[in-house]
Amino acid sequence: MKVALYARVSTRDKDQNPETQLIQLREFCRANGWDNVQEYVDQASAKDFKNRKAWRQLMEDAAKRKIDYILVWKLDRAFRSVVDAAHALENFKHWNVSFRSYQEQWIDTTSPFGEVLFYITSAFAQLERSMIQERVKAGMDRARREGKTLGRPRVDPKKLQKLTPFLEKIQCGAMSYRQVSRETGISIGTIQRQMKAYQKGQEKSSFGSTT
Repeated sequence: MKVALYARVSTRDKDQNPETQLIQLREFCRANGWDNVQEYVDQASAKDFKNRKAWRQLMEDAAKRKIDYILVWKLDRAFRSVVDAAHALENFKHWNVSFRSYQEQWIDTTSPFGEVLFYITSAFAQLERSMIQERVKAGMDRARREGKTLGRPRVDPKKLQKLTPFLEKIQCGAMSYRQVSRETGISIGTIQRQMKAYQKGQEKSSFGSTT
């Protein structure tokens, strides 16, 4: 049997490694005596279909009958919505490909009961995502009403004005970003952004002087 393992981490999951998922999937395959295994790995949001190149390749291989069985670590690693999951399952059935989730072991499309649970779990997963989004939105709305500032804190404009001579020192190599950060109390990220703006301003000025 030709088995495909699919693992995905989001670009926002900076501390996550797809190996965490793959280790368990490989062990499952060894326990079942499956050695004809191909791995597909993505690092992208579930909604970012353009950058989910491994998932697209997996679907192409399944359509060409190069895969008999797809094993994912969890349902939400593969699908972004109930509609997406349902459409994929119909394709899998047409291609005679079975699908299973490692974390949700009741999802196994080799049986009719497993198919029903596949749809139910997909619906609950989407509901959970929607509820989380609503809670986040409600929290942000409450914070705004209470006058709290959301996002990156603003830097005192007076501090930024005093930053220019330090940018010149960074430009000529006299000081590092870290040294300027310690000296001014401004974060390295903010200094780097100001440096880019400073350099662009210099480029425009230089360009204007040659015309």
